[in-house]
This record gives sequence, C-alpha cells and structure tokens, in this order.
Amino acid sequence: MAVNDSLEGTHKIIQEAREQQHNSGLIPTLNDFSQELTTLNLGPTHPATHGIFQNILQMDGERIISGVPTIGYIHRAFEKIAERRPFYQITPLTDRMNYCSSPINNMGWHMTVEKLLGVTVPKRAQYMRVIAMELARITDHLICNSILGVDTGAFTGFLYVFQEREKVYEIYEEICGARLTTNMGRVGGMERDFSDVAIQKLRDWLKTFPAVMKEFESMFNRNRIFMDRVVNVGPITAEKALNYGFTGPNLRAAGVDYDVRAMNPYSSYEDFEFEIPVGTKGDTYDRFMVRNEEIWQSLRIINQALENLPEGPFHADAPHYYLPPKQAVYKNMEALIYHFKIIMGEIEAPVGEVYHSVEGGNGELGFYLISDGGRTPYRLHFRRPCFIYYQAYPEMVVGSSLSDAIVTLSSMNVIAGELDA
Repeated sequence: MAVNDSLEGTHKIIQEAREQQHNSGLIPTLNDFSQELTTLNLGPTHPATHGIFQNILQMDGERIISGVPTIGYIHRAFEKIAERRPFYQITPLTDRMNYCSSPINNMGWHMTVEKLLGVTVPKRAQYMRVIAMELARITDHLICNSILGVDTGAFTGFLYVFQEREKVYEIYEEICGARLTTNMGRVGGMERDFSDVAIQKLRDWLKTFPAVMKEFESMFNRNRIFMDRVVNVGPITAEKALNYGFTGPNLRAAGVDYDVRAMNPYSSYEDFEFEIPVGTKGDTYDRFMVRNEEIWQSLRIINQALENLPEGPFHADAPHYYLPPKQAVYKNMEALIYHFKIIMGEIEAPVGEVYHSVEGGNGELGFYLISDGGRTPYRLHFRRPCFIYYQAYPEMVVGSSLSDAIVTLSSMNVIAGELDA
C-alpha cells in the first residue's frame, strides 16, 4: 500500500469517528474550528503508552479535540489457542495477559476449572492462594503508581518501590521457581507447600516494606508539583464508569465500592477483614490514592492469612486432574499413569457452562468456560478489565493537554497484554 493511501485511510477513520462523536454531542468536529488542527500518533511504539497500542489524536495546539484508539498490534488469539489445549496447559496463556500480576490470572483460571469439575480445594491451599494473589496485587499497584510518578517527572519513588517488587519476586521463586510469568499453582490447589525459606522471606518482607511504602507516600501524596499534575486530570463520573463497564481501582476511584472479593467471595476471602477504599472524583489523583490504600489493605490480608494459615493438605484429592509429585511418578505406576494422562490431555471434562471471576489488579478478571465433555474447552472467553475500560479513554482526555493524556493513561494502568489478548 502506498504511503498516501495509508494516510488517507487513517484520516478517513479519524473523520468518521469524530463525526460519530459529534453526532452524539460529545466532541466537536473540524467545522467547529477555524484554525488548523494537527493529527498526532500517540503510540504504538512509545514509552508513555506503556505497551503496543495507539491513539490517533486530533490536536488544537496542545489541546486534545478527539481521539481514536487502535489496538491489535500484539493480538495473540489466546481464546482460540486455549480451545485446542488441555485445561492444564492453558495456565501459561493466562500468565501473559496482565503480566504485572500473573498469579491472580493463574488462580482465577484454576478456580474456573475447579468449578466445572466440582473440585473442592482444601482450606490451606485457599489461604496460600490468597497470599500469592495479594502479593501480586501489591506489585501490580506498585508498578502503576511508581510509573505514574515517572510520567510526572519523579523518578526516585520508582527506584524505591522496585527494590521491594524484586523481593516479592524472590518470594515467588521460592513458591514456584518463576518470577514474572509464574504458572503458579495447579488445578486443585498449589504445586507444593510453602517452604520454610518462602515463609521466612515473606515475614521479613512484611516487616520492612511498610516503612518503604510510607516513604513512597510521603514523596507523592501531598507533593504540590505532583498534585498539580494529577488533581482534576482525566476524571470520570461514577455513572459513566458504570456505563463503560469499569471495575477495579478505576471504578472505586469514581466512588463505587464494588470489589469481587467482597461482593462474591472466593478462596475464603470471607474469612478476612479488609476495607474497600473509594474516591470521589474519579480523577488521576483518586486512582493513585485508591491503589496506595489497596496496597495497605493487601498487606492486612496477607498478615491475617499467614498468621492463621490452616494445617492440612495443599491440594485436593483429585488424582484425575491434579498432577502427582515427580517423586511418586518415578516410583509408583498409578501416579505415572495419571501424570501421563493429564499431561497428554487424555482426561475428559464434564459437560457444563461456568463463569468465574476474581478481583484482578485492574478489576474483574473473568473466565467464561463452555465444555462439551471433551478434553479441551469448547469455548472460552477471558473478561479482561483493561479491554473493557480502555474504550473510555478518548472521552476522558478530550479537552485536556497532551501531558494530561499521558498521566491519565498511566493512572488507568492499561496493560497491553491484557488489552489485546
């Protein structure tokens, strides 16, 4: 395709989108302005977009008039790939959606399959999952808020908390041997029990991290320069957030106290005491503050889970679906047979249709699974919260400056892997 043809196609897309927005009464068109407008490509390869996606912006000087979001640059067809894989082999796909908090993706998928199979997970395994998921939530929020600081020109806070993120990844290594894409746990529970080293590292981190978090907050929460950059920037009302399908911190920042852990508890979340922080304006500052407070609530949950960790097995008695330990596979014929059948995907699942959701780092992460009784899902859909709320971004930045659009996108925490799975 010639360059001119490509540009004409781009301008046509912009014009059609802007006419549609103008007809809805939201955004003016070119005819409303006498001066010349500029088309600016924000992304797809730009550090400020935090991933491979694009916004084609119409600019009146430094002011944004309209925007057209473009995704699909890293589309990997996970849902269709999953329909050709045994249930056990789908876990690594979930890692690569929101890779900033992959254990939550793993556990959510396992719980969905367990709901289909009718497998009950022991209490100890549920508490272990809670610890892993809340650690993941903390690292996810640390990445979002510290990089928001970087996008406003404050680099030091990023360095402070990323040292703590590294310590959490070391805990992951003790739990499962991996760091970023963890493939943590199994259908039916955890792969192994928490080792003494893992528990000690967790206890040490719980003692040192609060001081670092307080220092991070002292750098930003009441910093005049930071507040000038984020207060009243990229706001969204509770009504609009609900209409767009917002969940997670972005919805709670708008004043709606919806949290899957509280509204539809799973993995024994009903056993823990924690609060749901909410904002009022739904602006960038509220999103930042809500995530900070959620970090403290996650620490509160982890402490409760660790101190009250039940005794007992760390996985369900479900040999048809739970991989046996390698030591047993080498010495026991029955374990070897089950291992072979699970790995090769030779065990059929019951017919059923289930939906299960968990509170991911960015909101409600759901798995809609249909089984026809075969060895792989008949249909599978991932409800990725980033994909849902990213559609509101153009409306949130209209009328703001380009620098405001950067921090708005940063505070929404749009993860490209989750947006474009």
